[in-house]
Amino acid sequence: MEVTTLAANDIGGVSVLDLFWQAHIVVKLVMIGLMLASVWSWKIIGDKFFLIRKSQKSSQEFEKAFWSGQNLDDLYRNIGHRPDNPMAAIFVSAMREWKRAQDATAATGATDGSVGNNISLQMRIEKVMDVAIQREVGSLERHLMFLATTGSAAPFVGLFGTVFGIMNTFSAIAASKSTSLAVVAPGIAEALFATAIGLVAAIPAVIFYNKFSGDIGRMGQNLENFADEFSAIFSRQFENKPGGQ
Repeated sequence: MEVTTLAANDIGGVSVLDLFWQAHIVVKLVMIGLMLASVWSWKIIGDKFFLIRKSQKSSQEFEKAFWSGQNLDDLYRNIGHRPDNPMAAIFVSAMREWKRAQDATAATGATDGSVGNNISLQMRIEKVMDVAIQREVGSLERHLMFLATTGSAAPFVGLFGTVFGIMNTFSAIAASKSTSLAVVAPGIAEALFATAIGLVAAIPAVIFYNKFSGDIGRMGQNLENFADEFSAIFSRQFENKPGGQ
């Protein structure tokens, strides 16, 4: 680790770059890995922050339009086949299943209007909405596991680098046969630097993982509530029109 050389070159203090370049190759690899994990974590944090914020705002706007009394067929045509938020995606999936049932009935000329057909169609609509909810929540949760893994593993990876660095420092001390602070301190600082980088990577990852998990959980609950309310609307439609058409 060249502890004596580092101490001689910078007795008054050691810069961050010095700590990195003078570290053992294993400690360097640990530091590089943690820094890359930190950079990728911040990219995920930035992407998720704007994605969740956009989804929340768009869903609120769609919900206002949905409950404004606008005709559902008109709302479905306005959204088209490219919903821009999770709630609209659930609405589109349910309306698409409804339209398929109407088209199938029109094509076959069926007019039996049995209760069993109504129940079957409502169950299909509820199922497609459940699938849509899982798909949208899964999309929002994508890459969050990396934040969780970084938050839990980074401190231990940094600790491994610290332990290895301290072992290497003690070996250098034994080789130099000197226990002066000028010899010991730089090597210890190099080792502890790995733990510091691990904490720098872990702390933001844990904080934002918890925040995003809470935000997505609340969005998921809102989506389920919307799906239940929309299912109730279909149920009333079936009661008013026994054939469901």
